Amino acid sequence: MKNHLICLLLSFSLCSCSSLNGWTEEEISLILDSPAVMRVLSVDEYEDSLVLRKASTFIPEEELEGEILKILSKKMLVTVTSPEQDGVGIAGPQVGISRRIVAVQRFDKPGEPFEVYPNIRIVAFRGDKADGPEGCLSVPGRSGTVSRYRDIDITYSLTGNPAKDTTETVKGFTAVIFQHECDHLDGILYTDRLQKFPDLLPPA
Repeated sequence: MKNHLICLLLSFSLCSCSSLNGWTEEEISLILDSPAVMRVLSVDEYEDSLVLRKASTFIPEEELEGEILKILSKKMLVTVTSPEQDGVGIAGPQVGISRRIVAVQRFDKPGEPFEVYPNIRIVAFRGDKADGPEGCLSVPGRSGTVSRYRDIDITYSLTGNPAKDTTETVKGFTAVIFQHECDHLDGILYTDRLQKFPDLLPPA
């Protein structure tokens, strides 16, 4: 009962100041009330598809150290790594949050860790594009061939007091994942970029 009361007070406090911290009451409710493994939106559901096609907004600087972002980040990581999903990346809109935030597996780093990137955007592309297979957690049962750059620069917000932006270069397959996930933030699906007609088999 005590823990339940604390959760209610936290929820009320966060909702009451949603107009100040930039999160909507709907976003706060979804983030706090969803289970650890959040529901992944699907293009097969009409209402979901409307969210997936919506452009995302930035997370306010004052919220980069807030509890809501921490909870959302943790749940996105749990969701993308869950046995139900077993993905290599996930974007905010895929869990119903139209904010510029993604979680990506860094195959270019030791241990191949999953990391979360708030307010991310791609600021540079280099070299030629190369074709490669892609699938998507929000487009179940399908895959196709997409042409992507293998050398990009990303800019995102580092949490801290004060928060600041940083830019880094990403190459190889990890660069492909970032492009796929950042497309989600602009309402773009990989199916919009197909080089070949998608097959009917699950992605490899």
